[in-house]
Amino acid sequence: MTTTHRISPVEPAAPGYRGRTTLPLRVEAVRQLRRRRTLVVLALVALLPLLLLLAFAVGGSPSDPDGGSPALVTTATASGPNFLAFTLFASISFLLPVVIALYCGDTVAAEAGWSSLRYLLASPVPRARLLFTKLVVALGYSALTVLLLAAVALAAGTAAYGWGGVRLPGGGTMPGSEIAWRVLVIIGYVYGSLLLVGALGFWLSTVTDAPLGAVGGAVGLTVVSTMLDAVTALGGVRDFLPTHWQYAWLDALRPEIAWSQMAQGVSLSLAYSMVFLALAFRGFARKDVVS
Repeated sequence: MTTTHRISPVEPAAPGYRGRTTLPLRVEAVRQLRRRRTLVVLALVALLPLLLLLAFAVGGSPSDPDGGSPALVTTATASGPNFLAFTLFASISFLLPVVIALYCGDTVAAEAGWSSLRYLLASPVPRARLLFTKLVVALGYSALTVLLLAAVALAAGTAAYGWGGVRLPGGGTMPGSEIAWRVLVIIGYVYGSLLLVGALGFWLSTVTDAPLGAVGGAVGLTVVSTMLDAVTALGGVRDFLPTHWQYAWLDALRPEIAWSQMAQGVSLSLAYSMVFLALAFRGFARKDVVS
């Protein structure tokens, strides 16, 4: 007869024990960096801009067939920042959500799948400390991935097409000196708008022992939200869909930057993220860990 070892939600503390010193961020960061999935993701993200450059080199520079205001894809080869904007536009709807969902949705569920979660708690690592460390590291690697994608795209695009003046998708140009700080705004908004995907994946990671389930649930939210956002009959309800404001960063590529839609997008993302993270910490604090 076998006995399943359960870790109760409340562990007694030994004299001199300090929970905040357990599972340091550096240790968890190194553990995650050594995982094959982290190295593969970073490599694929760094490779994407190079593949896009190759596609433009083979297919030629895109053109606007109707002669109207240039679209984002038609300005992609105008300069390095233009290529960066197109790369983010091409990856924000699927690639980046999948990557962030993978980092955040895999982090706790993978430990349960390996049957090592209960041993971490028996070390003992306080539950809140465990979640905090894993969340910070997962979000840190998510930020690193977004920055890596932007840096490689900007460097590769500048090397291929130069810096110079930046062609705006709606028409007109912008000096290269002014676009520098706007690139930071765009990167910050893209990351902030995707926080809710990571938060949902992290919550699901605390309620399931299957990493693919947590990752798939977070990605599924993005897919369903995008489909519903295309239904114009929903009217104002679409404003509350997680992906409705995912392209609001394009307002940073106007002659005069517009902040209203980006503010709504970040606010909505932070609100959803706080709810999902609260559910994660509250639920995990009462969970019987059996794996």
